[in-house]
Amino acid sequence: MNSVDAAGLGIGDEYPPRIMGVLNVSDESPYDPSVYDDPGEAAQYVDEELIGEGADIVDVGLESANKRFDVRSAEAELDRLSVACETIESVSGDAIFSIETRYAEVAEAALNRGFDMVNDVAGFADPEMPSVCEDHDAAVAKMASPPDIERPGAVEETPWADRKSPEWARQADYVDRVYEALKQNGLTDKTIVDPAFGGWSEAQTLADDRETFSRLREFRALGRPILVSINRKNFLGEIADRETEERLPVSLAATSMAVERGADVIRTHDVSETRDAALIGDAFTERASATAGDVSATRLDVRSRRDLRRQLAEFGIDPSAADDWQTEVVEIEGLDPGARDRLASIAVDRGAVVHAGDQDRVLLLGSTTAVSDVEAQLRGETDSLVRLHITLREMLR
Repeated sequence: MNSVDAAGLGIGDEYPPRIMGVLNVSDESPYDPSVYDDPGEAAQYVDEELIGEGADIVDVGLESANKRFDVRSAEAELDRLSVACETIESVSGDAIFSIETRYAEVAEAALNRGFDMVNDVAGFADPEMPSVCEDHDAAVAKMASPPDIERPGAVEETPWADRKSPEWARQADYVDRVYEALKQNGLTDKTIVDPAFGGWSEAQTLADDRETFSRLREFRALGRPILVSINRKNFLGEIADRETEERLPVSLAATSMAVERGADVIRTHDVSETRDAALIGDAFTERASATAGDVSATRLDVRSRRDLRRQLAEFGIDPSAADDWQTEVVEIEGLDPGARDRLASIAVDRGAVVHAGDQDRVLLLGSTTAVSDVEAQLRGETDSLVRLHITLREMLR
């Protein structure tokens, strides 16, 4: 199971998606409606605009993590902590309060003064952060980040050849690096993983965010709940050609998709709307588990060999076992009768089968290995079968 208990709030597959609203007590925060420096006004905002709209968690920021601003010291964050603590003491609604910080010293002070969990944007760059959270039995969101407290989220700029190995660095793509960054410096039993959407470094691109979102299921292999912060992000705005203030619809569409792909916590400034979108995604999510006595079973949420490889690697099983994964069912269109007959012949020889449908469609069925063997054989065939080879190669990668 991937569930954790955050001060009595269950987070994970066994529970509905949780909404994390945002309160900033940092005057440099890029989102003005969430910024308050008066505890009374801040508490009213939390009660009415966050908890009142459906937030389960309130994430309080003491500084902006935006790379355009200088990093504030732990001492500077502690100076602002009193405003945050006075705020949560004045809130009448029921929610879990999270402190966003990269410093173990600040996290400990906040947990001692009423906060329930930690949101670490620097990915345990402070080596004391895991033990502080464990000592307080606190849940902690860990964002993918290099082990550098001044460069949160700069995964692409991490010297992975030194950090991991030169061979690994040559072969790893961006999502591989995000995944590895989350594993660096370990995970507590109550860690919630955050794949770090957004422009955290100059090297991170919108394409990187799109790829991470597309492969979000892979992060389930870490066995921890997943937090995503995608609200009004640039990679969504680019798709729809919308500026920040016009991106709520695309954010809501992405929220439903993220929940279906495995997200358990959605961090947002648009609480009410995001809650509704998350519930839709959850209603149409097909993940199942069952328990009988001391025995439990969970259907792995895998949709590709790549997903399965992640799961196998975390179980200590040779990832190549994914080559024999479940039956593939591929719908194919655009082949003339001769090409369809030739495809059927190739498929039979490799343990797959082709079924003809209506409207010139065929279905190719077989194990992943069998379909891959068919794809490889198509390289030297006629033009239409070569084009099919290209499409199958891309689909099966």
